[in-house]
Amino acid sequence: MNDQFHTISDILKSRRSVKPFMMNGGNIPDAQVQALLELATWAPTHALTQPWRFIVYGNPSNFCHQHADLYKSNTPESDFIQGSYDNFYHQGDKVSHVIVAVMQRGNLPKIPVFEEVAAAAAAIQNILIGATALNIASFWSTGGMILKTAMHSFFNLQSEDQIMGVIYLGYADEYPKGVRRAPVSEKVEWL
Repeated sequence: MNDQFHTISDILKSRRSVKPFMMNGGNIPDAQVQALLELATWAPTHALTQPWRFIVYGNPSNFCHQHADLYKSNTPESDFIQGSYDNFYHQGDKVSHVIVAVMQRGNLPKIPVFEEVAAAAAAIQNILIGATALNIASFWSTGGMILKTAMHSFFNLQSEDQIMGVIYLGYADEYPKGVRRAPVSEKVEWL
């Protein structure tokens, strides 16, 4: 196998989810974030619908405070947990950028929704892999209010659009070790 394969293989195998609290507060140049978003546009997409959309926060605290406020205003008092609110509020304290990833349904009804979701997920994976190549820590999150109707409404999304998650980007001094729980032989059947 050639050097390009080994380089790509090394990058894929070294990608790790780095939770926002593990990031160190360093700032990523906007040009690098823009380059990652450009990589996203090279994801495969049926009929070139390119269903991905990205909302970028250069000040992550803005998103995190909005997230916390959505949690507070959409959670019954009996279910409200102050610790969860505080976690959402401070999630971006050590993060450089937050990207809200959206699958925006196109106007080709013949394209199944799952293909649009898959294309948007592939675009996100391109961002994560590109971030790894630039030594940028990343975390793709769907927790808290991210997949809730309130967040969908907050961004004025259409009924068929879906928030795919939030990508937290930053720098980290340490990265978790990668572990694969099962060998590929347990996941593949050759016929």
